[in-house]
Amino acid sequence: MSFKLVGLGEVLWDLLPAGRQLGGAPANFTYHARALGADARIVSRVGRDANGRELLEQLGRLGVPTDCVEVDAELPTGTVGVELAADGQPQYRIHENVAWDAIAGEAAAWAAVKQADAVCFGTLAQRSQTSRKSIRTLVELTSPTALRILDANLRQNYFSPALVEESLALVNVLKVNDAELSQLAAMFRLRGDVREQIAEIAGRFHLQLVACTRGGQGSLLFSKGRWSEHSGTATTVVDTIGAGDSFTAAMLLGYLAGWDLDSINNRANQIAAYVCSCAGGTPQLPAEMRETFDSTGLLTTTKLGGRSASVS
Repeated sequence: MSFKLVGLGEVLWDLLPAGRQLGGAPANFTYHARALGADARIVSRVGRDANGRELLEQLGRLGVPTDCVEVDAELPTGTVGVELAADGQPQYRIHENVAWDAIAGEAAAWAAVKQADAVCFGTLAQRSQTSRKSIRTLVELTSPTALRILDANLRQNYFSPALVEESLALVNVLKVNDAELSQLAAMFRLRGDVREQIAEIAGRFHLQLVACTRGGQGSLLFSKGRWSEHSGTATTVVDTIGAGDSFTAAMLLGYLAGWDLDSINNRANQIAAYVCSCAGGTPQLPAEMRETFDSTGLLTTTKLGGRSASVS
């Protein structure tokens, strides 16, 4: 039976130099979770406009259910201007007063989160009071045994220490990149080196699992006193959009399936590196990466040549 995962938050069009693509961290996460065998869906909101209709159609083409995507009669569908630096890192211009700022949490969303094995949300979709309240209500509706993950996703000025702390109080898993960990260390006065900071935040907020991605240097996982460090998977980087979201999806599914930390870390890095080698955040994954996650811990080794991927 497939694990049930729910992404909560923004779905939008990324306006890339080469054209627009489906975007939003929760939407990317949901797509990759489904590609890896999960029964995953996105809770979000689009406008009753051409962009909204086309987003729903694109989600359908990608195999992502739209029953939890609300339609707003007044606010427009979200868009984000994206420019790519020479190393493939995206720079975002996130437009405000859009449909995903008004997520209501309708009956379909309530049903989805109550059945979920894991839910994933970030700080960006909580920039408005309406969506913040709805997302937190949905997270609180999950089963006591569910994984509740905060993918920090600290963007521009759309977060505060209070918002981050309140979000951490709701979850049992945290995913950050190395830049975000530095920001959290400053916010919460975390002491010591990276490992000490991760261990301290895990203890302070009673977290089962903490993941820190480090661009081309791979990632660190920490769970219940155990560590896994991965040096990164080499690839030729086109852009890094969606790589961190694919990492999060693979990590959660491996953890739910009971894999050991090193196996989780290896597979999540492989998948994220492949996403970096493609344009946009939702490329079709190769068949060997789309094997259903199970409890065996057995992995297919995938070799990717080139420079190390940048995963955020």
